[in-house]
Amino acid sequence: MTDLDQRIASVLREHAEGEIDTGRLLRGSRTLGRRRRVRRRVTAGTALALVGVLGFAGAIRADVGGLAGRMPWTAATPATAPPPVPSLADGVPAARDRPDLVGIDPQVLHLGLDSSRARYLGWSVHSSNRVESIRFSVDGGHPVLLDVSPVAKALDDTSIEGFPAQAVSGRLTFDGGVLRVAGTDGLVKSWQPFPGLYARAATLRGDVTALDRVAGLVRWDEARRCAGPVRLTTLPANAVVTGCAVDVDTFPKGVTVQLTVFREPSSTMWIRLNYGAEMGEDTGRRSNRDLGGRPGFLYPDGTRLELLGLPEGRLTADFAWPFSGDRPAGQVDFTEADAATVLVGTKVARDLTRPQTWP
Repeated sequence: MTDLDQRIASVLREHAEGEIDTGRLLRGSRTLGRRRRVRRRVTAGTALALVGVLGFAGAIRADVGGLAGRMPWTAATPATAPPPVPSLADGVPAARDRPDLVGIDPQVLHLGLDSSRARYLGWSVHSSNRVESIRFSVDGGHPVLLDVSPVAKALDDTSIEGFPAQAVSGRLTFDGGVLRVAGTDGLVKSWQPFPGLYARAATLRGDVTALDRVAGLVRWDEARRCAGPVRLTTLPANAVVTGCAVDVDTFPKGVTVQLTVFREPSSTMWIRLNYGAEMGEDTGRRSNRDLGGRPGFLYPDGTRLELLGLPEGRLTADFAWPFSGDRPAGQVDFTEADAATVLVGTKVARDLTRPQTWP
């Protein structure tokens, strides 16, 4: 665990109201934090950009509704209704046609799966490190995580949750070979599906057969939306969405969505929807803010704003530097007003268990 990872975990434990899903957060921090470009941003005061990520990471506090305390791609898949499938992105070039576009638009996956043979468990895009990811299982088996990027080093520098931090760094060959991760049952296969694109598939359970089946399940000739039951319609001035992550492995009992918003030079905000069918409204939070005529709650530490009123979920915005001490010189945060702007304009599906109603 790096010093930054330890700081993030420490702060989360100090501020959380329940069990901390540090695994997800640390995967996200490592995903972005080990790239040289992002390290330079941290030095310049943009460490917040490290927190967001697939791994459906970046929660500043605990998951709710039974989603916390487990690795997001090692959880058992429930034998319930099949989870959502990302909608097709009509008119968008697929990875096979334009591999150079992979990872640029956080709202688009330039690939898909054969959903008749594989079950989507989650998907994400993070433009800050040019990686698109899909997590899935086949025939009720153990989950497989697929990451793709037009930049080989992006995958080489991106750690894999559940593996030692440096397990793949400098070791990926992209020739179809399988890397066995020392000290675990983990396996990683890396290859080039075609010129201009690099792929990496990982499993924690030592199932070589599962990795060998991945290539035949991927649809490189289609593009899909990195979408979920949440859509942002208003952003602060000069801000852009840089990350999208959707977790549906417990669907329809639970859904987690995180959208990352960034503004130069160093402001980062995480909009997060946690939904759990058994969660219920938390009556312990009393409105202390008016958000466009709707009740809102500013947390005591002044870095998180919540839009109240969702009967089975929470919609929050973490908008400011979450660490105590060591604040980088020049660090600029979003403000509470910025967070309110985003939350007021956020569209949430009326029925989170019916993907056809998602905005």
